[in-house]
Formats: sequence, structure tokens, C-alpha cells
Amino acid sequence: MDQGMIIATAVTGNANADVNVSRVTVTVPARLHLGFVDLNGGLGRRFGSLGIAIDTPRVRLSLGPGERLSAAGPDAARARHHLESLSDRYGLDRRLDLRVDESIPAHIGLGSGTQLALATGAAMARLFGLDLDARTIAGLLDRGARSSIGIATFDQGGVVMDGGRGDSDEAPPVLSRLPFPEEWRILLIFDHARQGLHGPEEAAAFRRLPPFPAEQAAHLCRLVLMVALPGLAEGRLDRFGAAVAELQGAIGDYFKPVQGARFASGMVAEVLGWLEAEGVGGIGQSSWGPTGFGLIGSEADAAALLAAAHRRWPRESGLSFAISRGRNRGADIDVQRAGR
Repeated sequence: MDQGMIIATAVTGNANADVNVSRVTVTVPARLHLGFVDLNGGLGRRFGSLGIAIDTPRVRLSLGPGERLSAAGPDAARARHHLESLSDRYGLDRRLDLRVDESIPAHIGLGSGTQLALATGAAMARLFGLDLDARTIAGLLDRGARSSIGIATFDQGGVVMDGGRGDSDEAPPVLSRLPFPEEWRILLIFDHARQGLHGPEEAAAFRRLPPFPAEQAAHLCRLVLMVALPGLAEGRLDRFGAAVAELQGAIGDYFKPVQGARFASGMVAEVLGWLEAEGVGGIGQSSWGPTGFGLIGSEADAAALLAAAHRRWPRESGLSFAISRGRNRGADIDVQRAGR
């Protein structure tokens, strides 16, 4: 939806919520960002992202009419800011009650900001009957500047590749969406003492880095197109995992000057080295981290590795672990009708 269409559908005055809707609940998956395929940008587009929707952690919030604008729960302040922005844009009644039941921890590489913004915007759109899709909501709330992975996983889940940022402010186009195999699992590694780069520090990091070699960018594009995605489509974890690990190594080494090492957390890096020694091929860090991941072929293998990880790194170490599935559907939006 372009800006002209947004303006055309804008509500004027002080519009009230749909009287037939008493509450809207939105549940949104987190996402892994597996890396950029073209940080060179010499062909006119830069970045190009590969990502996976995962079922844990997640954002879950609900919105309904209230006596005044109120927001409660984790990340409620950020969500409230999104409500205020959309209320101002469309002239909406601010007497709203927002409850955030679950949120993705901020700045750990799992897309918390984008998913919270999209969940809040989707709830408001349903409550007021606004014709706003995820890309439009992302644009209104300043999300999706470099990557459309969060937008695409909100829409449809799965494993997504976007085409990178061009010469406009539009979120990158989505080029590919494939399902994540139902039997595969993802072991997540959390370092609770660290956060990844974000905000002004993230922007400054990109400015400090040297040009990315065109030859290496060409190889990574070929690696993803000809190895990772076909491996995924054929259910070949060995092929998909090896390609992801190679992409992670190349991008992590490029970011060393600004994050200190290939992976942001030394302890997460230690776990990833152990997973590699245990035969897990698809390892890496999501976005700026510090959250790490390992791609595993079955629930039983994932459970065994989880138990072993807990023994080697108990909670006192500052690390924690979780098993996630890939999520092959987008956000769940439940509209509760008045009188039901």
C-alpha cells in the first residue's frame, strides 16, 4: 500500500473503535536473522536477509476500549508509543486498554522491536477497522529499514529471504518463502548478561565498517541461492546447515571490528563450538546477538543436546537454553466480538 492509499483510508476526526469488537488479541512469532547476503551493494541493492520464524519466544498482547489510554505488561511503554503514533495519524479515540502478556526480550537478536510494533499496529487496525497490512504498519512505525524478515514472518512464517534495500525507503521485497521442516528443531542459546548493538550504536557500526568485498558478496548470494535454499526445499539439513554456518562465519568476521569477535558473546561462542564438535552443522548468532542457535534434525536429538547443555552450563553460568520449532504460519489474530 503506497502513501496515497494510506492517506485515502485515514480516519478523520476522533474515530471510535468498532462497537462489535470488544478485544483483539495478537500473537506474533520471534525470528532468527541468519545473515546478510550482499553487504557490498554495488548492484544497487544492499543487505538482502535470510531469516526463520520461530515459535518461542513470542509477543502476545491484547487491545480493547478503555476509560483512558493505559498499557500494562512487559514492553508496555514501547507498545503505548506505537498506539499514540497511530492514534495521532488516524485521529483515533485514545481511550484504549492494552495488555502485553508476553514479549520478546529487547536487543537480543530476535526482532523484538519489529514484532511488538506489528502486533500493536495489527491489533489497532482490527479494533478500528483500518485497512492496514503489515508492510504499511511497519512503514508507519519506522520498522523494516534494512530487512523485511520480521514483516514477512509476521505475515506468513517460514524461512524467508528478502531482496535487500534499494534506492527508496520501502521495506525490501520478499523473494522467497519456504516452510521450515516440521521435524527439525532449533536450540536457542541466551546470554542474559549482554545485549546486541542497537539504535545509534548500530547505525554508527555500519558507518565504521570498510566496504564489503564484491567477490565475497557474490559468493554468499550464490551460496544461499544454490545451496541453502535448495537444501531447505529438499529437507537436507546437512546442506542447509553448512550454508548457514558459512554465511554466519563470513558476516561475523566482517562485523568483528564493531562487536569484538565473530560472535558477540564469548560464552555463546563457547556453546556454539561445543555444538559443532557434537556434529551440529548449522550454528550461528541471530542478527547482532547475543542469542545463538543450532539447527538440529529431530526432537530427540535436540532434547539430548539441551540436557547436555544444561549440565555443562547451569543457570549460574548466566546462560539459558530453549528448544524452538520453526513456525510456518504468521501472526494469530483473534477478534472477540461484543456479547460473546
